[in-house]
This record gives sequence, structure tokens and C-alpha cells, in this order.
Amino acid sequence: MERFEKKIKNEMKNSDNISYPDFDQMWNDIQQDELKTNGGKPVVIVPRKRKRFALIAGLTVALLATPVYGALTYDWSNILSYREGIQTALEQGFGQTIEQSITKNDITLTVHTASIDDNRTFLLYSIKPNASWSGKGIRFEQIGLKDQNGNLIEGNYVHEWNDELGVFQGFFETDWIAKEKTTNVEFVIENIKFIGDTSRPINYDPNNSDTQFFKIQQDGIDSVTLQAFEQPEEKTLLRTSIMFTDNKMASESWTHIEVMDDMNQPIEKAGISISGTPGAKGEYLTQQVFKTDSLRAENAKFQLTYDQTLETTNGIWNINLNLEKNQLKNASFKEVLNIPMDNMPMERKIREMTVTPTQVRLIIEGRGRYYTFPYTDYQLDIGGTLLPGYMLDLDKRMGPNEMELRFEIAGIDAMSLANQPMTFIAKHRINEAEGDNNPIRLTDISAEPQSLTTHIAGYPISWTYYMKDNNLYVESLSSDTIFGGVVQTYYLDGRERQYGMPAIQGIFGSENNKRMDVYENFDKTELDIFISNYTTHDHDDVLRVPLKAVLE
Repeated sequence: MERFEKKIKNEMKNSDNISYPDFDQMWNDIQQDELKTNGGKPVVIVPRKRKRFALIAGLTVALLATPVYGALTYDWSNILSYREGIQTALEQGFGQTIEQSITKNDITLTVHTASIDDNRTFLLYSIKPNASWSGKGIRFEQIGLKDQNGNLIEGNYVHEWNDELGVFQGFFETDWIAKEKTTNVEFVIENIKFIGDTSRPINYDPNNSDTQFFKIQQDGIDSVTLQAFEQPEEKTLLRTSIMFTDNKMASESWTHIEVMDDMNQPIEKAGISISGTPGAKGEYLTQQVFKTDSLRAENAKFQLTYDQTLETTNGIWNINLNLEKNQLKNASFKEVLNIPMDNMPMERKIREMTVTPTQVRLIIEGRGRYYTFPYTDYQLDIGGTLLPGYMLDLDKRMGPNEMELRFEIAGIDAMSLANQPMTFIAKHRINEAEGDNNPIRLTDISAEPQSLTTHIAGYPISWTYYMKDNNLYVESLSSDTIFGGVVQTYYLDGRERQYGMPAIQGIFGSENNKRMDVYENFDKTELDIFISNYTTHDHDDVLRVPLKAVLE
């Protein structure tokens, strides 16, 4: 058996026509009375390991089970760790087997499976490059679906390299929904770019608190500016500003600073990183948090790391697809709810709900000039099963006072969804309040940091202010953990408010309430500033909104 398995896997790597499962893993799992796949390790959250399939007695039967799941040839669990609804639907036999390929310029594109319902269209694909490829990743100049009129339907895609099988495994996802039960589209990929990591040393001195500037002028990168700011708990926030000469480099390449230890291994970060925030002058802003002692270690090295195109294979890989909606349609429904949410400003209501075997979507609508939803954690209770939710970033489809929440279906029989009670649950409320009219007097403004303490609504706020690079920096921090942070400060120029610009990107709901505003080109030694608004935490507040009762 062992020699047979090795031969099959060698054939799988070298042949363009056949592919087989990972026999080693599958055989070991069957011997242990379970057939499973392991969850991957995304950038922020490590998903738990879960059983993906029930025990199937015998290898032959295992290969025939759930053909829609890419014939079990590949383990898709890493790719689908944030798309559990797709994984659940495929495991329950929903979806459409495609298994169509096209080979061009010694690169094979295969569409394995399609899932199309009233929430999204989803494809599982793989790309097998030629045998000589040994790089880190790929990207495309264009990817999407084309309708019968040749219009491009854009979406999101994610893929990972499977070193054992010698393929990239990925998915393409779009909010586009077919109107008919069946529809003809074309999946298109144009010009494949093979990419790899490139690093360039940066002579940054972490013991120097001054802003440090580095001219790069290479690979579409113009310059890099680094600033360090002390944080609570002996941490340092490293703020990177990157200017590009190539706009494509700015949008396609993940350019960031890496801190390496004496073993040339990346130093672990001590907080959430925020990347790709656009600056006022066209710069690309990144902030990373490290333990201060690690950052200032004697042998710590700094480098600018980014993706670089190593090779481009031009061509168009296109596969005609006849997508069917019938199967998932039978377990889907949409309801206009217009359910008001009590005790909330701006007359918020849950306007509508769309339920499919892969996902539930809620659209929440509100009124007001500045629309925010004051909770950070979302759940959907479906018949006693709690599904975590996430917020969709506002885009062109949403109105200015709308937001969309999505919940991936997991652990629920899709055919029972219509008969299950549903309740929306929101936790950890963030209350926002306007500041008062009490001025905060900053005196003796200079490069030497000055400090003072004030109070607002009973919460103490420690202020630190100083000049740096001809700019005035104003930091705020509270010892009361209920205080969420000062959102923004301002001073009065006559009757006009002049607002400070946030120098640190805050994270909504973060327990770290330190904030920083910067007033550029400042030339005074005294200033009265005011708090525009601030937030507080209410961890015990729980909002429950019944969406659908049990059907009698």
C-alpha cells in the first residue's frame, strides 16, 4: 500500500490530467476511525480544529463520498476557515460539481466546485504552474466572471500554495447573484504574476525617538518614514509611512516593516497591526505594536519587506460555466423585517434578512448624519446554535446610513433553516458622547514632554504634549478601563474649530484607550484645546432582537 500511495502522489505532481487525494493522511485518519481535515492559521485568528466529515468505512467509499467537495482531492479547510457556510453546505451535499480545466502556457486552471444562492456566488479553483515554479505566490491582473454580454463581474479571491500537491488552492467570491435558475457565465483569469518576498535592510535606530526618514527609490517605493510612540504596558507603537512612485505597487504589494531577532526570525508583535491606511498626502500608513525591550534588543534588525513580481505569464485562462441555482434555492428565503431596535439613537431598525444554506445577511438601517452601530460583537441564535457575525465594510452597494452583517452557517442542517427561530444578539456596547466646553490649557509647549490631568464626566484623563518635527502631538490616556478614549480634540480659531488629526489609528472597541492627535506646523507655546467627543465601554449591555419565531 505504501509504495502505491507514493507512486500515486508522484503521478499527481507530474501529470496534468489526473489528481488524487492525500492518501497518507486519509489512510491514517481511517485507521483512527475518523476522516478529518485540519483548520489553518489565518493572520489574526487561529480557527479551532474540527471534524469535517463522518467516518466512512473504507477508502473506496471515502473517495466516492461528497463529490461536490472537490472529489475530496484537496483539503480546503485552510481556504474556507472564514467561509464556514460554504464548507457546511458542501459537506451536506449542496453545490455543483464543475471539474473543468484549461491549460495554457504550461499553467492549468481548474474550477472544481460552484455554490450559488441568494447571497453570493462562490467558486473553488486550483492553479497548477509548471514544475519549475518555486516561488511564494501569485496574483492576477484580472479575475472575475463575465456575463453573456461580456461585462466583468468582480469579486474577492484568496488562495494558498499546497506544497505537497504542487498547486495553488483558492476561492473566488462575489455578491453577484444570478436571477435565473440556471445561467451561463465565464470564469476568467488574465495574466498571472508569480511573486516572492523581497527584503531591504533599514538602518533604523529604536533608541532614537526622532522621526527617521529613509530614501528607497527602488521597485516603485519612494521613501519610508518611521515614528515610535510609547504605549501602556511597556509597549511601543511603530508607525510607518510609505510613499510610492508606482500606484500599482501601493495597491498590490503588502509593504511593511519587519523586526528580526539575532536568529534572523521575525519578532512577535504585541498588538493588532493596521496596514494600508491611506494618508492625507497619498502615503501608505501602517502601525505595529511591539514589546519595547524586544524592539530595542541589541541585535534587533529592521527591514522593509514587500512582494515583488518575479515572473509574468501573459494569457487568458477562461472556463465557460453553466451555474445552477435550484439546489440551494430550495433552502433559501428572504424577508423584509423593518424591526425597530429600542433604546438606540438615530431610529435604527433591522430592515431585511436573507437566509441561505451558506450564510445569513442582515441589513441594518439608521438615520443621522454620522451613522455607527454601537456594538462590537455580533451573534445570530438559530434554534440554539450561536453563529458569530462580522460587519461588511460600507461599499458602493450600501447607502450612507446602512450596514450589513453576515453570519456563516455552521453546525445547522440547511433544510431546517426555514423552521428555526432566529434572534439577533449584539454585545459590548460602545457609547459615544460629546465633549464639554471646559478648555484644557497646554502651556510651555516645547520638545520637552509636558503632562497634566483633567476629568470629564468623572473619568480621569492624563494628557502628554510635545513638539516634534514642527508638529504638536497631544496624547490622551485614562486609567479607568471603562473610558474608551478621546475620539478627537480641537482648538478655536475665532469661532472656527481646528481639529487635530489622529496620529494613531484607533480600533473600535479596543481596550487600549490611548489616543494621539497631531497639529501640523504649530508655532505657539500655549494652546487651549477641547474634547470633541469620547467613548465609554459597556461590556454588560446585551441587545436581543427576535427575527423569526418558531413556526407552529
